[in-house]
Amino acid sequence: MDYPGNLFVVAAPSGSGKSTLVNALLEVDAGVAPSISHTTRAPRGQEKHGREYFFVGQDEFDAMARAGDFLEWAHVHGNRYGTSRQAIEARMQAGGDVVLEIDWQGALQIRTLFANAILVFVLPPSWDELRARLIGRGEDTPEVIELRLANAREELAQARHFDYLIINEIFERALFDLKAIVHAQRLKYSAQKRARADTFKALNID
Repeated sequence: MDYPGNLFVVAAPSGSGKSTLVNALLEVDAGVAPSISHTTRAPRGQEKHGREYFFVGQDEFDAMARAGDFLEWAHVHGNRYGTSRQAIEARMQAGGDVVLEIDWQGALQIRTLFANAILVFVLPPSWDELRARLIGRGEDTPEVIELRLANAREELAQARHFDYLIINEIFERALFDLKAIVHAQRLKYSAQKRARADTFKALNID
């Protein structure tokens, strides 16, 4: 699936600042669009259906999975999340870039389907800081926070399978790193060849 557009996949343990980084990237780079996942969990805070996620019931999720509507789906913290195949492929085929915020399981599934996908893992600077961020969100009970921290140990062990690592200690620096990854990928020979096929043909470059 060699589409002109690039696919960036960002994963991280809960509380690492993944969503904040991706949202900041979308604000400064019009060439990147988000892929909105489907989930069986309930909305949190000010989240809206069709903006942060498509919130669906278990039966609807099952039907979509059986129909092959998802590029990948996984169980995360007791809920299911799935990535729409059609939305991503349409955007990339048109030459646009897509960024996915998903868990490490989904990221590695995406890599098997899109060999050119760029996998980015966001790390917290320390366990103490990760715990403090989870508590500071004020969204989870102490039991859920402990579950997220326990899951984070398994998640961090998967970071070695990713192309790039960003340590989100100072937000501005982490955002700079994410923007640099996106820009560098667009300038790779293989990416330029996919995106500017007419130019390569005109210049007789193979």
